[in-house]
Amino acid sequence: MTLAFLEGNPSVNKCKDNFVLTVLNKGRKAFSISYFCCFLLHFLLTITVTCAADHSKTCAPSSCGKVTDIRHPFRRKDDPENCGDRRYELTCENNVTVLALFPGKNYHVESINYNNFTIRLVDPSMDSSEDHNCSTLPRYSITRTNFSNTETEPYVYEARQVRETLLKNGGMVRETLQSFEHVVFLKCRNPVRDDPRHVDTAPCIKEGGNNVYAVVGGLPVVELRDDCDVKLVAASSLLSVSMNQNFSYADIRRMLAYGFEVSWIPGACEYQCGQNNRVCVIDGIFQSLKCNYTGVCFTPLLKNYCGLRKVVGKDSTGDYFYQIIKTDVFRKCILKMGVFTGWFMVPYMVVKFILSLAFFLVLLIYSYQRRHASICDNIEEFLQGNKLIPIRYSYKEIKKMARGFKEKLGEGGFGSVHKGKLRSGPFVAIKMLGKAKGNGQDFISEVATIGRIHHANVVRLIGFCVEGSKRALVYEFMPNGSLDKFIFSKVDNVSLTYQKLFEISLGVARGIAYLHEGCDMQILHFDIKPHNILLDENFIPKVSDFGLAKLYPLDNSIVTLTAARGTIGYMAPELFYQNIGAVSYKADVYSFGMLLMEMASQRRNSNPNAEHSSQFYFPFWIYDQLAKKSDEIEIEILMDEETNKLAKKMFITALWCIQLKPSDRPSMNKVVKMLEGDVASIEMPPRPSYYPNDMIHKDSEINSGVTTSNDSSSCSDFEEEITTNPMWKCFG
Repeated sequence: MTLAFLEGNPSVNKCKDNFVLTVLNKGRKAFSISYFCCFLLHFLLTITVTCAADHSKTCAPSSCGKVTDIRHPFRRKDDPENCGDRRYELTCENNVTVLALFPGKNYHVESINYNNFTIRLVDPSMDSSEDHNCSTLPRYSITRTNFSNTETEPYVYEARQVRETLLKNGGMVRETLQSFEHVVFLKCRNPVRDDPRHVDTAPCIKEGGNNVYAVVGGLPVVELRDDCDVKLVAASSLLSVSMNQNFSYADIRRMLAYGFEVSWIPGACEYQCGQNNRVCVIDGIFQSLKCNYTGVCFTPLLKNYCGLRKVVGKDSTGDYFYQIIKTDVFRKCILKMGVFTGWFMVPYMVVKFILSLAFFLVLLIYSYQRRHASICDNIEEFLQGNKLIPIRYSYKEIKKMARGFKEKLGEGGFGSVHKGKLRSGPFVAIKMLGKAKGNGQDFISEVATIGRIHHANVVRLIGFCVEGSKRALVYEFMPNGSLDKFIFSKVDNVSLTYQKLFEISLGVARGIAYLHEGCDMQILHFDIKPHNILLDENFIPKVSDFGLAKLYPLDNSIVTLTAARGTIGYMAPELFYQNIGAVSYKADVYSFGMLLMEMASQRRNSNPNAEHSSQFYFPFWIYDQLAKKSDEIEIEILMDEETNKLAKKMFITALWCIQLKPSDRPSMNKVVKMLEGDVASIEMPPRPSYYPNDMIHKDSEINSGVTTSNDSSSCSDFEEEITTNPMWKCFG
């Protein structure tokens, strides 16, 4: 208090400095009468200020309701004039202590803490001592922005405190204590089910057709949903100790009934340290105030300076800048490192690090912008050079079409697929592409491929979007999803008949045949699999996902690839083994054969958990069954003889398609004819091989009329696998 008063009085500062200098210069014998007069004046002023400050301490504490200790700086409205501070005036209404925190906002006082300089308040509508049902909301809205958090305001929502550390330089740690957390009440037109932070207030609070949610801890503006509005913001100090847990609305009401704390440290600092004191902090250990605290040592260039200092500035966060004005003779300044290191090496290293970091950031930004610009240029050049039927949409139209991307249909390495709706009414599937690969080739491939074709068995591209880094493709919507859900597992207890599976396989074959020979360019898909076959409302198949597709002239029988592409299990072997043959449209034929085999058997072709080699690869087993005597083998699929013929036709056609040598496989047009024709007119193909060396070995055996015993095992070898699927029985 004394030091603060003297520093605020310019007439005394000069005298005080002269006195301090005289004390520090112990070697000087001069001790003039003027210095003694300064000391005497200092003493008299101290007595005067202390007496004036102690006058308010003679007031007896007052009380009201549950608050039993109302003392300085607080006062009741009916207390004597010399008691307390009018800025901290409280009223007693119906035996309840009330504080007018802001004009028109009167809060009930729960308690006053004179140790950490806080007062706990509760909204009148949340006071647990009154009879409120759960349908009531807080009466007032309050946020941290209501507080200016300056020394001129009586209350602040945060206060600085210091904790002494064991550092050699006697330093301290400065912390900022926030007194409360927010609870945001939202009114939403649609239910929120995908964010657990939104706590439903129903059935307590009802707003007609709207939903009211409480969000604990505040909500950034960027995370506010388009269909939600902020109803009000409340506060609680009980939330700050349990922010990492999930809450129920009953928990939130209990915390709001506990109330929130604000700090009255500005009044405490002024009362204890004086009006002109600028360095008033809370001692975090002893829960007391420190005025003009000098326990901090400053270390410019690793050199410690300790002692008196003055405030020379304040930054935007409220932290002060200091300047040493006197060196403490009782604490020796030390060098943590050598003089050379402190004055030369450290500045050099700091400057070098800053320049290197700046150069790296500039290079990184330049590289990213150049790459991004290159991708955009490639896509724009392609779109301008090709006259495409699909409509080009803006990203704003795409977002409106997808209704804010609320309904996601799926997600993969390419990005995500969302359900949308055109203004004309039909539903669409919107494929949002992720980060561009290479120079945007994935986007160009898909638009170039599907944008120029229209076939009943190929999914139709309605439009696309290219806007900065945003890329989207708009397809016709397939309500029945992908084929894999129907051949490997039942969907909503719906299973397709074998006749419908056959029709789907024939439709897929026609779609691929059209891609190979029906356009002015040959289109190779390279990723035929059940997941990429979509089904419309009538279960008509559509070939989709052309992200890996390639376009070639019709006269090109051999294509060039820099890397294998496709899905393991459906990829043609020539994509891995160059000695088998060149890559061509026969790669799609192989993939279709694997798909057809799975559709006919309604199981996956490989079983890595099988105990016998014959069970590992299903095509081996089915070939051995068909190669016995076709007039004696019976493959029952719980249906009639006509269905068994369809199954046999699909199996034999699939075995032709998965031949190891590309030259042994038929074209897709030939495959369509095989499926449309009679099963009796289809010859049995050579036995399929799994590896190139197996192909050479098996070819010699087939030519010599010898059948191996290992891979031609009877039904007993495959019995365990077959019995798990009730669709199959075999008889030897």
